[in-house]
Amino acid sequence: MPGLSLRIVVTTILLGVVCRAIAAKENRRHMPAKPTPAQAAWQDLELSAFVHFGINTFTDREWGEGTEDPALFHPTGFDARQWVRAFKAAGLKLLILTAKHHDGFCLWPSRFTEHSVKSSPWRGGKGDVVREVAAACREGGIKFGFYLSPWDRHESTYGSPAYNDHFLNQLRELLTGYGPIAEVWFDGANGEGPNGQRQEYDWARYYALVRELQPNALIAICGPDIRWVGNESGLARPDESSLQPAEGGGFRWYPAECDVSLRPGWFYHAAEDGQVKTLDQLLEIYYSSVGRNSGLLLNVPPDRRGLIHENDAKRLAEFGAAIRRRFGRSIAETRGRGRIFEVALDRPTVVDHVVIMEDIRQGERVLEYVVEGLVGGDWKEVCRGSVIGHKRIDRFAPVEVAKLRLRCLDARAEPVIRQFAVYRAHCVAPAPPPVIGGCRAGVPSPADH
Repeated sequence: MPGLSLRIVVTTILLGVVCRAIAAKENRRHMPAKPTPAQAAWQDLELSAFVHFGINTFTDREWGEGTEDPALFHPTGFDARQWVRAFKAAGLKLLILTAKHHDGFCLWPSRFTEHSVKSSPWRGGKGDVVREVAAACREGGIKFGFYLSPWDRHESTYGSPAYNDHFLNQLRELLTGYGPIAEVWFDGANGEGPNGQRQEYDWARYYALVRELQPNALIAICGPDIRWVGNESGLARPDESSLQPAEGGGFRWYPAECDVSLRPGWFYHAAEDGQVKTLDQLLEIYYSSVGRNSGLLLNVPPDRRGLIHENDAKRLAEFGAAIRRRFGRSIAETRGRGRIFEVALDRPTVVDHVVIMEDIRQGERVLEYVVEGLVGGDWKEVCRGSVIGHKRIDRFAPVEVAKLRLRCLDARAEPVIRQFAVYRAHCVAPAPPPVIGGCRAGVPSPADH
């Protein structure tokens, strides 16, 4: 009977859909993955600096052609220590330097190309930007990492199998010559080389070399450890999770990094000296990245002197001071295991922020929560959310309360809260609407950086 056969097929399909939905829901509740020690430590950093510096700084461009004369690179007052001082004032704990951008110009004297600082007049051709920056980071107590562009518009072997060997040679130089590396940053840009060809990147060999030579380094963006959030505005999703679908099913630990530039461009342009983001803009970005379970990677491009411009340094100092002022000391806090966490204030107090952190070493457990304040003897909701993860910062209208409590409404397992802290910042602003681009499994478009 054709009709009966059709009904059996339809019923089978529907049952399959329902079963998959139930399985997905149950999978969401399981503890599918936890961070590696290096990933957990990276999430504790929260704030990092991206430094776009190179031949483009001196040509006033964002992308070079690969044909630029190395003699153009001549910073007159280069001072990596000044960079580190400016970044530390903002609370940035990691510096990622563009060791090589798409133009192929290397900020270290690579043995595998003449297109580098060794062919420039800077330091008489004996300079090494990577070495000076890495040393300044160690001296200043912040971590160091580098961005090495897989796309190379100068190298003649680009677009052939030989290029992967060339890239590995340069990667090896950076991984062995400059001390501990915290993060290796690859993007997905893949345009033409000088011969008009595109390259098939041998990612597996790249990753293997990093693991061999710097086992504690995390591989970001086009890499297995840290993913791109999906836009270059510094904005994470309101429910940003470090648990992401894995190939073959299940989940893997894959935290998000939010990259954004302090200026409109990624490299320095004198015309943008008056276009540094305002303090309010930076704070909104902070709430929308660090406050949404993500790391913030803030690009600050040095100028042609080789210094962080005065306008940028001033804004960075204001940014760091504002964060310390808001979150330097809590009114009250607690931690522990369970579903309900309560803090009692010494007396009824006006509050407007809470910071919630899970102990992510135990995984990301909370799926839904609500924060309530005891107002006139009644518990009233002040905010709610879904994912907590490493850190969630919630703002709400100022309210006078005697107590606050966090109730975990849904969780994969018993919540383990590292911190539930209450603050009075006197500066609540409405949260911006989420602006999220299409995240493509950590692979940004060729237009990135």
